[in-house]
Amino acid sequence: MPDFKLEFAKFAAPARGVLVVFCDEDLKLGPETRRILGGAAELVTRAAATERFKGKLGSALELVAPGGLRAGRLVVLGCGKPRDLQAKDFTRLGGLAQGKVPATAGEVVIVAELPTGAMKPDEATDVALGARLRAYSFDRYKTRKKDEEARPNVTKVTVGVGNVPATRRAWERRAAVADGVVMARDLVNEPANVLFPEEFARRATALRKLGVAVEVLDVKAMQKLGMGALLGVGQGSAHESRLVVMRWNGGARGEKPVAFIGKGVCFDTGGISIKPAASMEDMKGDMAGAACVVGLMHALAARKAKANVVGAIGLVENMPGGKAQRPGDIVKSMSGQTIEIINTDAEGRLVLADVLHYVADRFAPKFMVDLATLTGAIIISLGQEFAGLFSNDDKLADRLTRAGQDTGERVWRMPLGPEYDKMIDSKFADMKNTGGRHGGSITAAQFLQRFVGKTPWAHLDIAGTAMGSPQTDINRSWSSGWGVRLLDHLVEEHYERK
Repeated sequence: MPDFKLEFAKFAAPARGVLVVFCDEDLKLGPETRRILGGAAELVTRAAATERFKGKLGSALELVAPGGLRAGRLVVLGCGKPRDLQAKDFTRLGGLAQGKVPATAGEVVIVAELPTGAMKPDEATDVALGARLRAYSFDRYKTRKKDEEARPNVTKVTVGVGNVPATRRAWERRAAVADGVVMARDLVNEPANVLFPEEFARRATALRKLGVAVEVLDVKAMQKLGMGALLGVGQGSAHESRLVVMRWNGGARGEKPVAFIGKGVCFDTGGISIKPAASMEDMKGDMAGAACVVGLMHALAARKAKANVVGAIGLVENMPGGKAQRPGDIVKSMSGQTIEIINTDAEGRLVLADVLHYVADRFAPKFMVDLATLTGAIIISLGQEFAGLFSNDDKLADRLTRAGQDTGERVWRMPLGPEYDKMIDSKFADMKNTGGRHGGSITAAQFLQRFVGKTPWAHLDIAGTAMGSPQTDINRSWSSGWGVRLLDHLVEEHYERK
């Protein structure tokens, strides 16, 4: 990731580089913006007429070497109707601002002012968050000079604000979330020969520096617990499986925690039911759920969230080999329930089954949310705009839906029901690990539900949103770090001591 130095200061124009300002649909500028632009304000009006720029939300007008300004480039971003702006819109505007910065710009000033006046501290820091996330790139393995020359080299972004101390305080929380998203993106983007289960677990232990208690359970410990479902997935790999349990105790002593569980299949060949070769390289991202949980725990600890939180990730590698499990095998899960393996490529649910039961049994949490790149079927259903949401609890589902609307990491609730449950009944065991092609995302969720007991629970199928991610105003990476902002917002809004 290129250097990204961010600071907040009083409204001022840059001595060089790029100046970014905002206008509404009437091309109205804020008072400080007009002061900074001086005579260039009239130039904006004339250029807008020539370019048919209307100031609609997300539109942009660019002027090179505008007269009366020392900045080499002026970018005017439309914010539509300021009264209609939501938090996700400010984050988007920050990403748009960063996206208009040339690779050679050494200094950028974003004037965080609407036509109605200076942005509030939370609004200005959302703009800064969007810029930070847009600036992300994963290029640590590129060595050729032409790649180096193509990298953005912005070294300093200054956000001009009305209240500098209050904005800096607000940024402490946003910075923690930004770092959590970047951590999740880095983990998903890493190649599988670098990030295998043992290495993933080692990286998760870095959270101890922030006060997170981290336990790493090896194969022997999981065998003792009876985690036959999880261990069956990884038994064909040369890399041993791991279970990582992370705890942040920022809430009241003795208060039940909230819990987040992530699928961490560091590489998924499909096992004996091997996948087609085309695009199999993408399966390095089959641990995006686990990456989100680690990034979330970082965000919560770094901002000292006033909540008790458990994060648990099951880390495996699904490989074919002489020791790999076979279609037709029957495994016994930690819960005591037996599972017939119909397809070894339906492996993520086996990992989650044991981790969900373990967390519910050990911690008795207020709720559990699991995240998994679980099924290609969810992409057929929802594309890449929404993650699939399945839940046994309406309140939790509603809160997740609202958090998705607030952050732009949207979820869409899908059905559960006994009719789907029958599709995974087995002739030889308590259940089978796939119900066939019809309703594939639903039967996968029904499978998971058998391991949560009476705990309020939600399952997020993030196959379409977390890897091979759509390019957006705040993400140009293969991995979006999806879910960190969503779940941080969920905790902050509903589960922290006020």
